[in-house]
Amino acid sequence: MHIAVLCSRIRAEEKLLLGELERRDLSYTRVDDREQIFDLEAYNYPFDVVLERSIQHSRALYMLKIFNDAGVPTVNPHQTAVTCGDKFLTTQALIHAGVPTPRTLLAFTPESAIKAIEQLGYPVVLKPVVGSWGRMVSKVNDRDAAEAILEHRDVLGSYQHAIFYVQEYIDKPGRDIRSFVIGDECIGAIYRTSAHWITNTARGGVASKCELTPEITDLSVKAAHAIGGGVVAIDLLETPDGRLLVNEVNYTMEFRNSIETTGVDIPARIIDYVIAVAKGQTS
Repeated sequence: MHIAVLCSRIRAEEKLLLGELERRDLSYTRVDDREQIFDLEAYNYPFDVVLERSIQHSRALYMLKIFNDAGVPTVNPHQTAVTCGDKFLTTQALIHAGVPTPRTLLAFTPESAIKAIEQLGYPVVLKPVVGSWGRMVSKVNDRDAAEAILEHRDVLGSYQHAIFYVQEYIDKPGRDIRSFVIGDECIGAIYRTSAHWITNTARGGVASKCELTPEITDLSVKAAHAIGGGVVAIDLLETPDGRLLVNEVNYTMEFRNSIETTGVDIPARIIDYVIAVAKGQTS
């Protein structure tokens, strides 16, 4: 078996995954996405499976498509990356699968976005449809703030910033839940706690163990299946009335702060799954 690890900068997660491959004496090749040139008429790649760990979403999308079209299985599949990489597509997939998610409105001009925001009622959360680590996510408290943020987005020039994804604000209890799903199993979860309303660990949120409940497990697996499955992290929000909502799904998940917290050897579980995909042992 020969495994390709698609990456660029080697972060803590990639070091752990490469270390696990070496510990098992598995043959692998690091494929640096910054250096690749693809002949689009070539369909012969010497890999049994590709583990995608690219930082840049666009590179991951195109390279996963190339490998999948050549018949090389990938973790994760191209369609999972497409869906998870776009918040609108993720929300649509969750809704159509019957997975509870915050109410979201979509608009295409600043004028219609103002109407959408006031239809939901302040405060709301305004997000770019593409992005991660909580960047350019805004809590909009009043009309003045809404007009300023919408004007800023409108002049950025990217078509993606001219798509206004307006989500209801969930008054969560100073934390959210991140669960980890590999294949058909939810392997663990953490709380991410912060005094700030954005609780990403990349923005200073503190990780602590969240015990898996049947509700967290069931909801996480359903969300993972809704977006195409594979190795994903699910962000869940607790509402004031005790419900759980799936907020986002991440397809190139970070886990370095979650191994000790959950007590789960996440790199080993990922490599187990990669091997199973290579052998065709996953559904």
